[in-house]
Amino acid sequence: MAEANLPACIRFLLSPAAYPHPAPEVRLVQTHISYVLLAGDFVYKIKKPVDFGFLDFTTLEKRRYFCEQELLLNRRLCPALYLGLVAITGQDGTFSLDGPGAPVEYAVKMARMPEEKMMGRVIAAGRLDRETIDRIVAILVPFYAKAEGGEEISKFGTAKAVSVNVLENFEQTQSFIGCPALGRGQYEAISSYARAFLAREDLFAQRRAAGRIRDCHGDLYSANICLDDPIQIYDCIEFNQRFRYCDVASDVAFLAMDLDFHGLGDLSAYFIDSFGKASGDDSLQSMLNFYKCYRAYVRGKIGLFTAHAPEVDAATKETCLAQAKKYFALAERYAAA
Repeated sequence: MAEANLPACIRFLLSPAAYPHPAPEVRLVQTHISYVLLAGDFVYKIKKPVDFGFLDFTTLEKRRYFCEQELLLNRRLCPALYLGLVAITGQDGTFSLDGPGAPVEYAVKMARMPEEKMMGRVIAAGRLDRETIDRIVAILVPFYAKAEGGEEISKFGTAKAVSVNVLENFEQTQSFIGCPALGRGQYEAISSYARAFLAREDLFAQRRAAGRIRDCHGDLYSANICLDDPIQIYDCIEFNQRFRYCDVASDVAFLAMDLDFHGLGDLSAYFIDSFGKASGDDSLQSMLNFYKCYRAYVRGKIGLFTAHAPEVDAATKETCLAQAKKYFALAERYAAA
């Protein structure tokens, strides 16, 4: 996206002079819902004023609230990483961070992580191993054991509640059927499989009875893990409780699917086996394929959303469409299993 098309406050943040700390180089990364500024030793994450139905950031008040939720929830797993809320203020045609004037945006300020230790880079370099998987399992097992549960959260694990999330994906991607990333046959095969599994209400009831529905992470995959010491598992879902209140199987299936996506099927199986044993979850496997399919489809959907956002550049669009195609193919593979 050309800099001229960015919001004025984001253009302001592209300048090293905008920051009260050294920022020799400032880099902007975009997702379908955020502007992320990498500035020196810190990261500033600003929510886009978008409404996708499953999230609504359309007012400044909502963006502030969800920034605060992002800080609160992510500090469960990485308290040292999430530093605080920063107001981007405007006065007399100029902007500043926590300066004079009224807030025009809010940012979550984070400590910057070492890029060479981001899990995606470690995977690309062929350096992910079982020892690292063991370290991740050692973090996740106590996290889920301590995570809030109870009757109100457990309701999100019923077949009916899960179907809201799953079927929403199909509704939101109907207009993309026939594009290079998603064929009609794929769409029908995946949606038919998902609907058939959702009819197995007994399986969902068993998971609820076992206390497996928790206030989870919601977005557990390699893009949100830094293999530093300690490992940082960050960027949980803050914008919609029904994506975070879920079966633990749905959460860990996301990381297992992600390992499959990167061609690491053996490590994916090792992760699930290790997690199941360490957590005493003997019915995890019964839900795994369904939730892997769901998570792969979600990633494909997000790729389509990002590729078709007007503010992204041509290279980003091409990359996102290619990834979406691969995710949908993986979801189809799970559906056919």
